[in-house]
Amino acid sequence: MYGSAPEGGDQGPADGPGGPGTPGGPTDGTAPSHPDQPPRIPLPRASVEDTGQPLPPLDELPEPPPLVLEHPVLKSLLGAWALAACSAQETAAVEDHLGACGACADEALRLREAVGLLHPPESLDLDPGLRTRVLEGCLDRRPPRIPVPEWAAPYDAETARLDALLRDMGDAEWHAPVRLRWFEADKATSRRTTVAGVIAHLLTVDGLVALALGLDDPLGDVTAQTPTPAARTEAYWRGSHFPPTRSVRAPWREQSHDLVRTVSFTGGGAGKLSVPYGDFDLPLHDAMLDRAFECWVHAEDIAEAVDYPYEPPSPRHLNRMIDLAARMLPTALAVRRRDGLASRGAGRHLVPAGAPGRSLRLEIEGRGGGEWLIPLDSPAAVGSAAHEVAHVALDGVEFCQLAAGHVSPEEAAAGQVGDREAIRDVLFAAASLSRM
Repeated sequence: MYGSAPEGGDQGPADGPGGPGTPGGPTDGTAPSHPDQPPRIPLPRASVEDTGQPLPPLDELPEPPPLVLEHPVLKSLLGAWALAACSAQETAAVEDHLGACGACADEALRLREAVGLLHPPESLDLDPGLRTRVLEGCLDRRPPRIPVPEWAAPYDAETARLDALLRDMGDAEWHAPVRLRWFEADKATSRRTTVAGVIAHLLTVDGLVALALGLDDPLGDVTAQTPTPAARTEAYWRGSHFPPTRSVRAPWREQSHDLVRTVSFTGGGAGKLSVPYGDFDLPLHDAMLDRAFECWVHAEDIAEAVDYPYEPPSPRHLNRMIDLAARMLPTALAVRRRDGLASRGAGRHLVPAGAPGRSLRLEIEGRGGGEWLIPLDSPAAVGSAAHEVAHVALDGVEFCQLAAGHVSPEEAAAGQVGDREAIRDVLFAAASLSRM
């Protein structure tokens, strides 16, 4: 009969006591088939943490015995050791072996160097020159119908870089404290504000260029006491009902787009248009470089406040900014001499406009570097190597930090040769270019 045991035979396992054929019998095979027999599949071991017993002290735990491996096995582990993929015991065994086997030690050194080439330490931030290279590649394939003038490209690039930094910031970071620094009457000066306050400052000073181009003034109905950058900024801050917040980013970015678009449509001829700064005027092409320089300097102030890395401009743009500062130095020297802040100079002598005169050689090293001959006695004079009386060498970024008022003149020069008074006058004149 179906399901019955064979006649005269033993009972099979399927029908025996506790078997699957028995009602109520186990079906997963984890319980013993007989109370006196162990389970066919052992139950999981209980953790000592579940027993309520205290854990043994670490110093009483037995240490695992060291691995004893043969030379071929240790040699085969060198690759994993170089990649830090060995266990602690394997690492100890390999490193003990490296102290006694010169051949394996040499091989391990080569493998470690190879791993370093496979995984070079790189910053997660994009190279500041990447944007320029990508745009150049695109424009080589399809030139723009209305190109951005070369003298406006640094401003376009620096505002885009700063906007990328601002895009990643949270609401709280817009209120992070920032200290604006500059030199005034040979003294370090500072003004405390926030990240949003810095963008408001850039918005109002960029507005000087906007006004010269016939665009709207970001101050609106607010009136500044004087048309200087500092007075306009203070007026904007006072006129705000609340401290600036991240909402200031939109008008600043829109204005920067309008500036680049307008100078592009007007063509290169608009570069000679005068932009008044209150105390002095700058041609439009120099004013756009000045705004690019200040955008970079204040972007670094913001990045420092929110603990974010920020790279200098591309070398080509940095060179243009340094060139602007070098061209402004003779006038700054004359103003300081008029105000009694610069020495008269024992060998000083005035020369006709366009004639060579006493000069200082300014050598800028590193990114955006070059050499400039700075006339010392008259802004109308021409720098001359034949009349060189001093030589100063500085790093490019450090010179820009000096011109921004972030580095004192006493700490700036890396190398000095020649007339000490002339060197001091030029370094302090560079610091005097800074402003709020």
